[in-house]
Amino acid sequence: MSISELDAKHIWHPLTQHHTSSPPIPIKCASGAVLYAEDGREFIDGIASWYTAVYGHCHPDIIKAVSEQMQQLDQVVFTGFTHAPATKLAQKLFEILPPNQQKMFFNDNGSTAVEAGIKMALQYHHNKGQKRKVLIALEDGFHGDTFGAMSVSGLSVYNGPFEDYFLKVVRIPTPKGANNEQVASTLQELIATHDCAAFVYEPLVQGAAGMKMYDAAGLSLLLDICKAKDIITIADEVMTGFGKTGKHFASLHINTYPDIMCLSKALTAGMLPMSLTTCSQHIYDAFLDEEVTKGFFHAHTYSANPLACTAAIAGIDLLLSTGIQERIKAIEQQHHAFAKALLKHSKASGVRVKGVILALELEVTMERYGQKRQALYDYFMDLGVCLRPLGNTIYVLPPYVITDTQLKKVYTAIENALDHF
Repeated sequence: MSISELDAKHIWHPLTQHHTSSPPIPIKCASGAVLYAEDGREFIDGIASWYTAVYGHCHPDIIKAVSEQMQQLDQVVFTGFTHAPATKLAQKLFEILPPNQQKMFFNDNGSTAVEAGIKMALQYHHNKGQKRKVLIALEDGFHGDTFGAMSVSGLSVYNGPFEDYFLKVVRIPTPKGANNEQVASTLQELIATHDCAAFVYEPLVQGAAGMKMYDAAGLSLLLDICKAKDIITIADEVMTGFGKTGKHFASLHINTYPDIMCLSKALTAGMLPMSLTTCSQHIYDAFLDEEVTKGFFHAHTYSANPLACTAAIAGIDLLLSTGIQERIKAIEQQHHAFAKALLKHSKASGVRVKGVILALELEVTMERYGQKRQALYDYFMDLGVCLRPLGNTIYVLPPYVITDTQLKKVYTAIENALDHF
């Protein structure tokens, strides 16, 4: 049987209505910014495979490091043991995280990083003898598909069937500059009427909402209000982390740093699954007690997998390299130039850029995963460009190693789509 036949027989794909969807395209291999299909077609990976392979697919430095590590130590339980890849990763990562971050907890993926962060915040208050059960989140946020992460997410297209089972959450609008004081007032009112434990947010860019970008000064104001009330601030940097906003982390654009950060996706450069929940010292200290059960009794089988840690170390080395930093700046400059050209097009609106992220709305009404959106996706694929529009929102978040020629092809595909639809 062919790959496609075996896939159709046995595999259930994410975000897919199999009753109506087209068969998935078998990919044979990938290199740099290009995916190579079994049938000979090539696709420029304009979204770095969901923001993971930011240094390009199958980067030789990462392959070499992981290959050497797998000959020494592949996996060991991380309760009662530790190892060099984990400690070396911690050393490297804390050099580039906001300076208040001091401890890290290992998880499997972005959703579980957020889940751990929420549990840390709730238990922090429990350990201090405080009954705080309400979480604060931004409207239209998205934080993952486990129950805690879904609870603080605001997109019913993903969460609709499960909303009756969520944790207690209250929502506030995103600060846009002009409405900063109004949003701050709304937050203060909610704090006055609810026992709020934590505020969970995507800093500056709400990815799944359509790469919506919002105000750094407004977010700092909200964080200051929360910190004054001992409400734990949790920055979900699963999408934004590791250079995508022009700084190593989006939280570095903001005057007030979070108490907890959630990291995944580009953490391991797309090589292996892993995530981290990092926190400040005062969060960690709230779990230190003679009573054993006040510890954080939460675990994942593959916590701190040595191979994944090694991939992350190699990824950070690449992130800090002159070559990658220059490419991040070059992509941002080219995004701005393209955004300026898009402003002249009648079918493009809301054009915006943050770091290597470019997004716009196609002035055509379409459902998030409806037939028109599928046609737009197929149109890009027919042009050899892999983009995944969120309804009528078209966005680009390419691998940093994408060439100028490849990036130009992505831009041309978008221009063609604006004229075609």
